[in-house]
Amino acid sequence: MNQVITAEDVFLQVKQMPKKERLKFFSLIATNAFQDEVSTHDQVFGHLKQTTFSAEEAAQYLEISLPTLRRYVQTEKLKPTQVIGRSQLFSTGDLRRLKQKRA
Repeated sequence: MNQVITAEDVFLQVKQMPKKERLKFFSLIATNAFQDEVSTHDQVFGHLKQTTFSAEEAAQYLEISLPTLRRYVQTEKLKPTQVIGRSQLFSTGDLRRLKQKRA
């Protein structure tokens, strides 16, 4: 007879482990659990294709400061896809292309 261990059971067991053992456990998971999985960009981020980013989110995605993002908009390196009041929204595709150009 097979005994089924649920995620809740594992969680409770991990919670009871000494701190050093928990660190080892998560280290093992990080280094071994996902080695066989090879995911494409679309598999990981495909759900974001139609998403828009706020200025703050766009700056974070591009790994630049908000003032630098504003300069990109002023110099037309990047155009908002939508403006709602004072808020600018940017498309995922435009941000991705700009990030690739900067690389």
